Amino acid sequence: MTSRHRAHVAMFSIAAHGHVNPSLEVIRELVARGHRVSYAIPASFAEKVAATGAEPVVYNSTLPTDDDPDAWGTEPIDYIEPFLSDAVQALPQLADAFAGDEPDLVLHDITSYPAPVLAHRWGVPAVSLWPNLVPWEGYEEEVAEPMLAGLKASERGKAYYTRFENWLAGHGIDTHPDRFVARPRRAVVLIPEALQPHADRVDESVYTFVGACQGDRAEQGDWQRPADAEKVLLVSLGSAMTKQPDFYRECLRAFGDLPGWHVVLQIGKFVDPAELGEIPGNVEVRSWVPQLAVLKQADAFITHAGAGGSQEGLATATPMVAVPLATDQFGNAEMLEALGVARQLPLAEATADALRKAVLELVDDPEVARRLDDVRQRMAAEGGTRRAADLIEAELPHVTKG
Repeated sequence: MTSRHRAHVAMFSIAAHGHVNPSLEVIRELVARGHRVSYAIPASFAEKVAATGAEPVVYNSTLPTDDDPDAWGTEPIDYIEPFLSDAVQALPQLADAFAGDEPDLVLHDITSYPAPVLAHRWGVPAVSLWPNLVPWEGYEEEVAEPMLAGLKASERGKAYYTRFENWLAGHGIDTHPDRFVARPRRAVVLIPEALQPHADRVDESVYTFVGACQGDRAEQGDWQRPADAEKVLLVSLGSAMTKQPDFYRECLRAFGDLPGWHVVLQIGKFVDPAELGEIPGNVEVRSWVPQLAVLKQADAFITHAGAGGSQEGLATATPMVAVPLATDQFGNAEMLEALGVARQLPLAEATADALRKAVLELVDDPEVARRLDDVRQRMAAEGGTRRAADLIEAELPHVTKG
């Protein structure tokens, strides 16, 4: 039998729901196993982190937050420069915070560049908790290089890479920035393999898929399906890019007063319900809902296809209409459609007629239900939270035999 000492684990992430939420059940499990977990996070997420039993280590961040998604800009370089700038100013804060209390193991979100630098400085293992799809063998040549060629040729892009390389070199790391970000030493992937493109070409010695780590989410509250609802539809575009009043009005036109249907329309905090006009009687409009609780009772899901929502839809075997808005959402939408459990609609084509047609076809197709059940079973076999914690414990030093 193998036993381990009570370890000090340090987790590092940023103030974004899509990066913090996937890690929470894993952290809760590590705490339950007796480990001490310090979680470096900006103040806005400290309370959520503390609820897992971890100790928040609060640092100041310069990154745009979910409260101001427009602050990210519009050019590709606008999406990557802030992470480096934030890392440069956050690293000294984090080094001071852990001085004299260095961890045995570093866990980190893919966006937390200071974490592997600190692990290198401290001489401890680093494990990435990866919340979305991972690069496969050939990814750089097939996707990254064509996508970044223009950026790397620009003056601003050259300056970014020079600054990044110099920052890493100053801390004794000679890895190229692209590999530093996308090719960790070890990664526990918090999505199901079903969502991963070219899964057969992923390096299994680095990336291990554990599927959904969802927990019971009881602290988020419950939702009750109305007694007279024959079918329930959830519409949610996540927490960040929710300022889409035109899209919500199309949903109202598509499903308002549709016989037998009850619609839960989550509009986020950037849209006033008054902007939507008259709300049909079968629609409840919310700024936020306990998404997993609704999905457990829903018959269909219109989603932006973020990693969290995509796997929650799969875990609850809910047919999906994917309307991707940014980043990995497009790849997730393609994977969901390829699995035969979703339809993908570009935002510009997500009209009332198209949305209604897609939803009704999905829920009436028994083959979609069969495929969803198959994916759900495959996800359950991946192990989820307990498997993630097992993999992390396997990376801890100071193993003793007994």
